[in-house]
Amino acid sequence: MQQPNPTPQTHRRPRRALSLAVRLLAAALFALALVACGDDGLETQEEIVERLRKNAEQFEYGVGAYGGNLAYTTVSEPLTFNLAVANDASSTSVLGYLFEGLTEVSWLTDEVEPALAESWERSDDGLTWTFRMRPGVTWHDGEPLTAHDVDFTFNRIIYNEDIPANARAAFIFRFPDAAGGWSEEPMTVTALDDSTVRIVLPSPFAPFLRSMGTAIYPKHILEPYVDAGTFNQMWGLGTDPSEIIGTGPFTIESYTPEESLVLRRNPGYWLKDAEGNALPYLDTVTLTFVPSLDDEFASFQAGEADFHGVLGEEFPILEPLQEEGNFTIHKRGPGFGTTFLAFNMNPGNHPETGEPLVAPEKLRWFTNPAFRQAVGHSIDKQRIVDETLNGLGYPQWSSVSPAAGDFHNPGVKRYEHDPERANELLDGLGWVDADGDGIREDTAGNRIEFVIGTNGDSNEVRGQAAQIMAEGMQAAGIGAVYQSVPFDQLVTQLTATFDWETIVIGFTGGPDPYSGIVFWHSSESFHMWNPGQASPATDWEAEIDSLYVMGSQELDHERRVEHYRKAQAIAAEQLPVIYTALSERLSAVRNVFGNTTPTLYGIWDVRYLYRTDR
Repeated sequence: MQQPNPTPQTHRRPRRALSLAVRLLAAALFALALVACGDDGLETQEEIVERLRKNAEQFEYGVGAYGGNLAYTTVSEPLTFNLAVANDASSTSVLGYLFEGLTEVSWLTDEVEPALAESWERSDDGLTWTFRMRPGVTWHDGEPLTAHDVDFTFNRIIYNEDIPANARAAFIFRFPDAAGGWSEEPMTVTALDDSTVRIVLPSPFAPFLRSMGTAIYPKHILEPYVDAGTFNQMWGLGTDPSEIIGTGPFTIESYTPEESLVLRRNPGYWLKDAEGNALPYLDTVTLTFVPSLDDEFASFQAGEADFHGVLGEEFPILEPLQEEGNFTIHKRGPGFGTTFLAFNMNPGNHPETGEPLVAPEKLRWFTNPAFRQAVGHSIDKQRIVDETLNGLGYPQWSSVSPAAGDFHNPGVKRYEHDPERANELLDGLGWVDADGDGIREDTAGNRIEFVIGTNGDSNEVRGQAAQIMAEGMQAAGIGAVYQSVPFDQLVTQLTATFDWETIVIGFTGGPDPYSGIVFWHSSESFHMWNPGQASPATDWEAEIDSLYVMGSQELDHERRVEHYRKAQAIAAEQLPVIYTALSERLSAVRNVFGNTTPTLYGIWDVRYLYRTDR
């Protein structure tokens, strides 16, 4: 249970630009400060990582005091209270306070720890796991949690084909069959009694314990709705908050759209501190919704918020105000979340009109590797870092962030910004500007033009990046036009209608590359450029499929690393998506909380967080 997500990958409302004079002055002062510091004042990525690791090693929880509120302001409102079908970080980050899994991952070490399961054991072959449920855990309505809730969660929700469960992909296991192909099977989940769950895997699965952090749901509440086929409509935003029942440390006390959401301490929560006091310490967590990132920034400056995910352009303004404002800005290296340009290579037809989802000529462009490579050379990633992140970020070349440690492949192929090479590749395809209007035509005479869509009105950084990419392509004679799309429409295009051309979007990522299988495996619905393939459309997609599966089954860490590094190398060469930049993780926190320290994986466990100013 970690801190609020400072940079959601989804829902952002409009931001008014900071005053140009203010930005220039702040940037100038910041630059002078860096010069004054000299080399000793700057940390390398390696030094940041080492410092954060030491923080985690030296940290010890103190016994806190009850009461108080954690307040933060956000432009990210939930889209649903039904966590099982939620597809946006805005919803899942809120609902993470209410629901828990059998395991959890430490914000200090990234190691798997017991949660709703008190302990577990496994067979020698790693296929049979037996979990003992933690005694005394109750749902928010006072009903006891049992192994039957786990059985229900997997067999009736996650594996229910009538429910678009977001966790299903993580629990479909792939393994080679006798015919040389791949078979897919679920695991078997059985409640042996009220306190024991047996899970049998069809094949070894290295991140199994990590994946068992998936939320468990209350059978006694939800089974009637599953039986009636109405589960997908359950727990919408109009639901009485008291009806949303989990086991987590907080409940939803109130929700007022476009205003606020208040979480209330669960007095019956199972976790205790070192002296046996019930956690959490805080009475409430309050999320205030504001129209823009400017308002979010202003709210923190005014002392109305305790936490703020600092944007690059804000850093030089906030940095000199830390002592006066009684807060600390924690610098935590490159984030896990990514932003990229994707090409729609879906050869399917619209189910209602029968028309191609992508115009045939555009499909030919997008599926041509040389074209994608030319686009790669046209994009100035350093400019994206400088102009959208105020220099506080890192050009991204590999699909796995350096924050993932040795899983990251630093040696992947790089299509550096090289307009001359971009033009050479396009000329080599025979795509030239025959009529002199600045836009090339393909060999059939079709103007090479298309839309780059993203939710730029609600995510200014993403919108600015899309515009920079469009300008780079235009300089190479590609008629790329940036278009801002409302976030809900963007989600519909990606998950339902598939009627987009190119898009700039993000993926949250994580420390274990397997979390990306829903994106990289060709059969998955989030394989964005061509989702849900019955068989891989290309040899390189088939190879990535295989590497991700083998990486999940390999129990030897070094060999796992080899599989995922090879997958990154293939993706970087083929460029189905072109990554832009990883932002520096900058978090501003009021100096009024106990049990905090910045680590590679978080700043606090909200259950142990307490106020020191009461």
